[in-house]
Amino acid sequence: MKQSQLFPKTRKEAPKDAESINHKLLVRAGFIDQLMSGSWTLLPLGLRVVAKINQIIREEINAVGGQEMLMPLLHPKEIWSETGRWDKADEIMYKLSDARKKEYVLSFTHEEIVMDLLRKNIKSYQDLPVAVYHFSTKFRNEPRARSGILRGREFMMKDLYSAHTDEKDMVDYYEKVKGAYVKIFDRLGFNFKVVEASGGVFTEKRTHEFQVLNANGEDEIFACDKCDYAVNKEIFEGKEQELCPKCKKGKIEKKEKTVEVGNIFPLGTWYAERMHVYYTDEKGLKKPVWFASYGIGPTRVMGTLVEVSHDDRGIIWNKAVAPFNIHLLELPGGNGKDIYEKLKEKGVDALWDDRDVPPGEKFADADLIGIPVRLVTSERNGDKVEWKERNSEELELLSIDEVLKRLEE
Repeated sequence: MKQSQLFPKTRKEAPKDAESINHKLLVRAGFIDQLMSGSWTLLPLGLRVVAKINQIIREEINAVGGQEMLMPLLHPKEIWSETGRWDKADEIMYKLSDARKKEYVLSFTHEEIVMDLLRKNIKSYQDLPVAVYHFSTKFRNEPRARSGILRGREFMMKDLYSAHTDEKDMVDYYEKVKGAYVKIFDRLGFNFKVVEASGGVFTEKRTHEFQVLNANGEDEIFACDKCDYAVNKEIFEGKEQELCPKCKKGKIEKKEKTVEVGNIFPLGTWYAERMHVYYTDEKGLKKPVWFASYGIGPTRVMGTLVEVSHDDRGIIWNKAVAPFNIHLLELPGGNGKDIYEKLKEKGVDALWDDRDVPPGEKFADADLIGIPVRLVTSERNGDKVEWKERNSEELELLSIDEVLKRLEE
C-alpha cells in the first residue's frame, strides 16, 4: 500500500487527555481514534492488527474443536431475567427500550443466548459436546473508562462457549482451552501467567485469568517463586512468603502489576438449571447440561502489546501481528516502485512511503508506526536497500534478492 494514500496521517502530539502509553501511541500513529470516552474507531492500521490477532485466536480455537458463528448484540430482557442477571449485572449493563416500551440490553456477554440455542437444539447425549465461538462488539457500562483501549465501554471480544454431558468432560475441555490460550499468548509474544481469580458476575466458582506482566497494569497478582501457581490479589487470602499451596516448596511473593488479556470460566450446571437446558442420557434420564465460557479481548490485546513493546520513538510490533511486514521508505534517487512491485510479486505485505516529505519525517513516522522491518532505497544505496529491524539499531545493505530470501526464512 502507498503511504500517501493511507488514512489518516500520523500526529506529532498525543491527545491532551491521554495518560496511558497505548492511548498516546496508537492515536499518534493512526491506529485508533476516540469518538468519546470508552468508544474507539479502529482505523485501517488498527483493524489490520486486530485482524491478525483474531486469526491467531481463530486458528488455536478451531484446533480444539471450536465452531465460529455470530450472535446478536441486542437481547430481550426476558432471556436475561431467566438467570436473574438482568438485575444482578444491572450496574454494568446498557439497557434500553423501544417505542412499545419493550426492554433490551446491549450485550456484554452471551451465556444466556448460547443456552437458548442449546435448549432449542440439544436433546440427547449424542448431541454433546458442543463448542461454539464468535468475535463481536461488547458493551459495558464502565463508570470510568480509562487506559486507552484497555478499558472501554465498547470493545471487541472473542467468546467461546462449551456444553458437556458431565463435569469430567467439561473439565477436560476446559484444560484443552487453557492450553489453547497458552499457545495464543505465546504466539503473541506475551510474558504472562495463568492466574486463579474470581468469577465476578459470571460464576461463584474460581476461574482463571491470563495476566500479562506490566508495570502499568490495573491488576496485581501473587505468585510462587518455584512453580507456575499464581492468584489474583482480589481473592488472595494468604500472606506473602508463605508456603505455596500447589508445589509445597516455593514461597508466595507479590509480583508486579498485570494486565488481564483473557479469562476462562467453569460455569457448571448453574445456567442450565435456571434456563431448563437438559439432555437425555444413555439410560433415558434427563440431566442438566454442563457449561463453560472463555473470553479474549482482541482490542485489549492490541493495547497491551503496545504497553509492553514500545520505546521513546514509537510502537514495536512483532511479526505475528504487525499491520505490514515491511515499511519501504523511498528517499531521493531511490527506486521504490520497482522494489515495491517485487515485494508484491512475492506476496510480501509492504507499506511503501512514497510521500514527498523530508527524509527525517519518513524515519520518524516509520519508528512511530513500528512495522518490524524498515527498508530504505535511495541514490546513495544504489541497487541495494538498507535493512533495519525496528527492535535493533543495526543497519545492513542488501540486494533485493537477499531481502526476499531473508523474508522467506
